[in-house]
Amino acid sequence: MSRLEPAPAGLSGTRRLFLMREDEHALGAFKWRGALPALEAFRREGAEAVVTASTGNHGAATAWAAERLGLRAVVYAPEGSSRTKLELVASFGAELRETGSHFDQAKDEARAFADRRGIPFFEDGAERSQYDGYRSIAAELLDQVAEQPAAVLVPVGNGALLGGIGLELCERSPTTLRIGVAAKEAPAMVESWEAGEPVESNRSATIADGLAVRVPVPLGVEVLGEIASRMLLVSEREIARAIVAYADAGIRAEGAAAAALGALPQLEALDGPVVLIVTGRNIDEELLTRARERPDSFRD
Repeated sequence: MSRLEPAPAGLSGTRRLFLMREDEHALGAFKWRGALPALEAFRREGAEAVVTASTGNHGAATAWAAERLGLRAVVYAPEGSSRTKLELVASFGAELRETGSHFDQAKDEARAFADRRGIPFFEDGAERSQYDGYRSIAAELLDQVAEQPAAVLVPVGNGALLGGIGLELCERSPTTLRIGVAAKEAPAMVESWEAGEPVESNRSATIADGLAVRVPVPLGVEVLGEIASRMLLVSEREIARAIVAYADAGIRAEGAAAAALGALPQLEALDGPVVLIVTGRNIDEELLTRARERPDSFRD
């Protein structure tokens, strides 16, 4: 069970703020909760291997789950991906293939390879079992709170995390606001949520690589349309400053994890506790140093 804890005073200000620490797993991120049930389903269907595409954490979780289940994993990643995350992928025995200048190109290569070889393609955010896995985060959160949260802020990449958390909150704590936070430089999921259908964006370059979605996964858009109370956007500079605020509080947070904290000033005063999902800690040292020393070098 992940730990729910009061936020350090330097982060909370006058709010009753809590952190759900998904970063404390051995993988350093929440993705294992979705990867394990998805790969179990593939194995039940007779698969001996899986192929996926990832900027890092999803690939590491897929490699970790495959190793546990005795499956072969092939992970495609765009060139220039986080070295911290790619080292995790390799450490669990996956075959790592770095290709393409951006995620969509790596994803296309991965899907084509899977089709040629007749191997299941595990598209992050496209498997219902992932959403079921992420529901457990909200279940654990609600089991630990003394009162129902006024709001839960969740970083949004493909939408599966907020989707799963939101489904559970809708059942057990329907008055809790279910708020997604995306990067201003990768706004596809916010634009899709507003439109009620998938909307491709013309950009997805963000330091929060876990939020770098340009082409939405239709299932994610569908589920968010059902459960999301609102969606917020944060700038690169706001993400960078939140990374440093977490670091100053003794918490190593990657860009996606910091996004929810960066969006907190946009939230009005609420009557009740607010929870931030700290999704992962796998940040490259160079990015952390730049965020601390040159925050104004990031776009606002």
